Amino acid sequence: MFVLGYQNGAVLHINNPARSNPSPRVRVRVRVVPSRALYAHRGVTEKKPSNVVRNKPKRKICTADELHYVAVPNSDWRLALWRYLPSPTAPQRNHPLLLLSGIGTNAIGYDLSPEYSFARYMSGQGFDTWILEVRGAGLSAHRVEFGEDSMIASANAKSTGGTTLSRESQSKSQLMETVMQSSQRLSGLLNEGEEPDALQFFDLQERLSTSLADFQKQLDLIVKNDWDFDHYLEEDVPAVMEYIRTLSKPKDGKLLAVGHSMGGILLYAMLSRCGFEGKDSGFASVTTLASSLDYRPSNSLLRLLLPLSDPIQALNVPVIPLGTFLAAIHPFASRPPYVLSWLKLLISAPDMMHPELFEKLIFSNFGNIPTKLISQLTTVFQEGGLCDRSGTFFYKDHIGKTNVPVLALAADQDLICPTEAVYETVKLIPEHLVSFKVFGEPRGPHYAHYDLVGSRLAAYQVYPCIIEFLTRHDMT
Repeated sequence: MFVLGYQNGAVLHINNPARSNPSPRVRVRVRVVPSRALYAHRGVTEKKPSNVVRNKPKRKICTADELHYVAVPNSDWRLALWRYLPSPTAPQRNHPLLLLSGIGTNAIGYDLSPEYSFARYMSGQGFDTWILEVRGAGLSAHRVEFGEDSMIASANAKSTGGTTLSRESQSKSQLMETVMQSSQRLSGLLNEGEEPDALQFFDLQERLSTSLADFQKQLDLIVKNDWDFDHYLEEDVPAVMEYIRTLSKPKDGKLLAVGHSMGGILLYAMLSRCGFEGKDSGFASVTTLASSLDYRPSNSLLRLLLPLSDPIQALNVPVIPLGTFLAAIHPFASRPPYVLSWLKLLISAPDMMHPELFEKLIFSNFGNIPTKLISQLTTVFQEGGLCDRSGTFFYKDHIGKTNVPVLALAADQDLICPTEAVYETVKLIPEHLVSFKVFGEPRGPHYAHYDLVGSRLAAYQVYPCIIEFLTRHDMT
């Protein structure tokens, strides 16, 4: 397995030695990242292919066949792309498949285990499958993480008399203080209810301290770089689509796409924008899982977070450490006396996800969420639904102009994006182009937000539905 990164340089031939029956060689432009870590970067310009081919192991966290890095034009971001090569025994497909994840999550949600892997299932059906980790998520990296930050900081200090670093230090200090106060308030609220075992609270404090120590290491990146939904839409996704087209070479230049939660919202927004501008979206079909451009008709529990949006911005907190808090409170949601057991229902319905996979999802799948991103996404609860950062373009107003087939799937017990919210967008898409299905039965089994992707029944009920749709629209 190779760790690959795009750069205008050498043309190499890459094979996947991990497979007994390797796929045909592909001609790609790559830069092989030196192995000390995926977060280590050297700005080396390759002159000859023989000077740059060095096979290095991937990070253990990456379970894909290949890990690629894609440069985002006019930015310092290198986006991670997990690639799952199509099975040589499966039907040959005409289009590659792009998977987009939800807010504050990485690629792991699509590949929790070999038995319950959305990505592996799709590649096993013959699709060249790619999972995008947008900027700030998972293994995507910034030049700060590539070791270039010290030179930048030094230059800024010289040009501003040291004030730049001072402000950043102050911002980081304020952010850490805010996070610590929030964690203490969380412990206080828990203490006001039933008295769990004292060791559990000690464990919570220890978890928070450990998690916050890791969080502190990321603040250099967080303070200097913030982004919103439009950055994903206008920069990250287009860059990755172009990269995939270059390597997979579909004859018509199109991709199939599946998006869960915010990933589906991104796909809807792209269809809307392209419909408005009269441009080709580059998609042969789009599948959305628990996604909508307008949540107002629903009783989404995300409404409870709306009052926090303005204070967070007023405090100038750049990021919400979602992964830190979920990991810290997990024991109180999954063990007696189940003080926060209701939080589990936001993710998975009872008995739908194996406990060890649920735990892996909690501890490995979630990261940080920029407050600018949260601020823009809260417009799904406002008149007109989701809008761009300028507040003048409302995506639902133009989704009906798309000419791309859409499969919209919903979960019957989704507390984040209820079926009413999903349908609010579905009804705006031309009827001959859209298919809508709700998973879950009145007497069970039931599906919650993440069950569409990684539950024990998804491979038997959800995945085949998606494969049928993808196959139908994979014809050239």
